[in-house]
Amino acid sequence: MVLTENYDAEGKVGALILYKVAGGAHIYKGALVCLNGDGYAVGGSDTAGYKFIGVAYEEVDNSGGSDGEVSIRVLKTGSFLYPIESSQQSDLGASAYVKDDGEVALTTTNSILAGYICERPSASSVRVRIDNAVR
Repeated sequence: MVLTENYDAEGKVGALILYKVAGGAHIYKGALVCLNGDGYAVGGSDTAGYKFIGVAYEEVDNSGGSDGEVSIRVLKTGSFLYPIESSQQSDLGASAYVKDDGEVALTTTNSILAGYICERPSASSVRVRIDNAVR
């Protein structure tokens, strides 16, 4: 439709978006979150077909429920600290991939991008900027 008058697009200020959770999923606060192949939120993992959507703002337990029975709020912007097997100072700016719901890696089988390394507090932890990676 071509606009011919003002339109209220109902924009959401902020970076907190609500997603329906997959049946059987238990997502912890701070977890890397992905959409599974059916479009439901699950804890992150290096699984083919998963799409990274952000970081869990809260814990949601749908382990006894069916798809979409509960929802979770997910942060879509910012930088977050996660463990990494090992990193070097030269990894600043490198891609960080989802290894599981609580860890990133420099390489993984399915290359699900979680963001870019913006800080390296230690050889075993990195701060990941997710803004340009979330779907």
